[in-house]
Amino acid sequence: QVQLVESGGGLVQAGGSLTLSCAASGRTFSNYHMGWFRRPPGKERMFVAGISRSGGSTYSTDSVKGRFTISRDNTKNTVYLQMNSLEPADTAVYYCAASSGYGYLVTTGNYAYWGQGTQVTVSS
Repeated sequence: QVQLVESGGGLVQAGGSLTLSCAASGRTFSNYHMGWFRRPPGKERMFVAGISRSGGSTYSTDSVKGRFTISRDNTKNTVYLQMNSLEPADTAVYYCAASSGYGYLVTTGNYAYWGQGTQVTVSS
């Protein structure tokens, strides 16, 4: 089992920045591919960004490219999502997730372990 706990959400004005953190425990963190997803109000959970075990490979959905950056620190068992130039459309509950898979993992079914989520609200 992998336990994941997100933090860093909150209320921010459009154009502002937030950094989300996700602390992992229970298993060897560096054995897992990590991802961030979000669930906007009234919508399904959707992929935001993913990162390989070493952190050497990252990828993200088109709507956040150039604004959001995923990173990880395997010495701290933590994955981050740096979010800049936030827009009201970024308002959502943000979840981190861990996967034993490899490659381009963009669906919820690719991930076995999930955090409880953290709310991000962007005001206009």
